[in-house]
Amino acid sequence: MELIRGLHNIRERHKGCVLTIGKFDGVHLGHQAVLKRLIDKARTMQLPATVMVFEPQPEEVFSPESAPARISRLRDKYEQLRKLGVDRLLCIRFDKAFSQLSASDFVEDLLVKRLGIRFLVVGDDFRFGKGRSGDFTMLQSEGLHCGFDVVSTRSFRLQDCRISSTEIRRALALSDFQLAEAMLGRPFGISGKVVHGDKKGRTLGFPTANVLLNRCRAPLAGVFAVRVKVQGQTYQGVANIGNRPTVNGQRSQLEVHVFDFSAALYGRHIEVIPVVKIRDEMKFASLEALQQQIRQDASKARELLSA
Repeated sequence: MELIRGLHNIRERHKGCVLTIGKFDGVHLGHQAVLKRLIDKARTMQLPATVMVFEPQPEEVFSPESAPARISRLRDKYEQLRKLGVDRLLCIRFDKAFSQLSASDFVEDLLVKRLGIRFLVVGDDFRFGKGRSGDFTMLQSEGLHCGFDVVSTRSFRLQDCRISSTEIRRALALSDFQLAEAMLGRPFGISGKVVHGDKKGRTLGFPTANVLLNRCRAPLAGVFAVRVKVQGQTYQGVANIGNRPTVNGQRSQLEVHVFDFSAALYGRHIEVIPVVKIRDEMKFASLEALQQQIRQDASKARELLSA
């Protein structure tokens, strides 16, 4: 699957496509139903099936404090779309400058002139352009004028589907990982590249692999019994997702101690799949108290994962 990052990387060869626009956070079963039909339509029209997303998401620009937690990062989204058979992922940088693009320019310049869309699938509540002035009705009108068809994601699903990213976030917040898996069509996991930390876990006797969550707020927090995927192999472990208040952590990250594993993980990509929540994150009076709690958490995680 081709990844096009930014408007400046759109080329003449990218003109002509079947397109859908959305967040596709989690690429859950509802998204998959839409995408499979989009791909079928693209094959029939002999055009590339293209997905347009925005990074960061608009809410993260205008109201970062209240923006919804991310179920999946761009890399995870890319992998899921690739597996489904999407041909192109167009990732547009959303910033204050892009938000000033008028609705008519969004359609006539970007969608028609630069992408040459022939078929468009969007939610019937999709809003776009400066001041969110563009809507589904405008797209239908522009489609008649510019020669492309527009359908809503609701009519493009095979059956009524109540799955939503909001419901998945709610399930994750309640640590209902079975329900989240049923809606996603796969176990929920957090993946990323292992980076160097401050090595405090090693001094406490529990070395950890650290994955920064950057600006993507995780949809869950606390201490969990987890499974860890490393280069095709699956291990067990205990993980903390949060800000590490005992050591005055300033950034949100995932720390996982992998049981019975001694190889270096720095620079490797791992996926951490929470299985059971053990407790909330908390601040301890000393590193010794934290060490004692980690020992208990690790023992509890082993017990839960072996059950």
